[in-house]
Amino acid sequence: MTDELSGNSFGGDVVVNTKRWGLKAIRNPFVLAVSLIQPLVFLVLFLTVFGNVAGTAVNGTIPGIGYETFLLPAIVMQVALASAVSSGVGLVNDIETGMFEKILASPMRPSAMLLGKILADFVRIVVQIAVVVVIGFLLGAQIETGVLGILGVVGVGVVFSGWYLAFSNALAVLTEDQESTTLVANLLQLPLLFLSSSFLPIKALPEWIQPVALVNPVTYGVDVARSIILGRNVVSNLPLANSPLEAFFVLLTVDFLFAVAGIFLLLITTRSDVQ
Repeated sequence: MTDELSGNSFGGDVVVNTKRWGLKAIRNPFVLAVSLIQPLVFLVLFLTVFGNVAGTAVNGTIPGIGYETFLLPAIVMQVALASAVSSGVGLVNDIETGMFEKILASPMRPSAMLLGKILADFVRIVVQIAVVVVIGFLLGAQIETGVLGILGVVGVGVVFSGWYLAFSNALAVLTEDQESTTLVANLLQLPLLFLSSSFLPIKALPEWIQPVALVNPVTYGVDVARSIILGRNVVSNLPLANSPLEAFFVLLTVDFLFAVAGIFLLLITTRSDVQ
């Protein structure tokens, strides 16, 4: 066990990198706060400005549910997206300061570095989602399934974040520029959220948006989290899933595909830098 977690082993490299990225997050709480502010602003604004109007549309599709409860899973997914963006920015910072190149030149395995970073990101995302769920509960969201439901929503949020973590880190490797990574990753956040079932049921969306919403990963994440909170199947009539479990497996598949693409890019970068 000691050898497996030593500094010269894969497990040891993972632990070292998880601690390193975790400490970076603790030492820079501003990043944690920023990725929470926008989702919380959306939560308060949508409840205040659109609560009555949107609540009518929601009750027409899912009777007996308040808009606070309907909106909470969307804000959870928004937090996951925002946190994933900061992950890519952190990698760019390593590239710009030369740390990434030093790691590639060291005996440390690049895959262990990436896995350690992602594990640290997951821990950070868990904390941020937990904060949002507590605030949503205080604002009136009803979590019918109790503590197990809260844990389930946090878990879905972490799984959902996987594909965007891979995407933002791939952007970092491709662009090697903090502004470009931040711009592209942030630019996609709002379209992903608004072209989904996040803020309104799919049937209440304009007809030209509905086909996009049906294949949007955000819809799958939001619908699974919403089903967990309510304790019943409220998954939209999606082409790839008709139940929370099926939608969850779609998210895992998307995570896998983006992870493979991200690892492929990392390997190409590693080889080119070594040469």
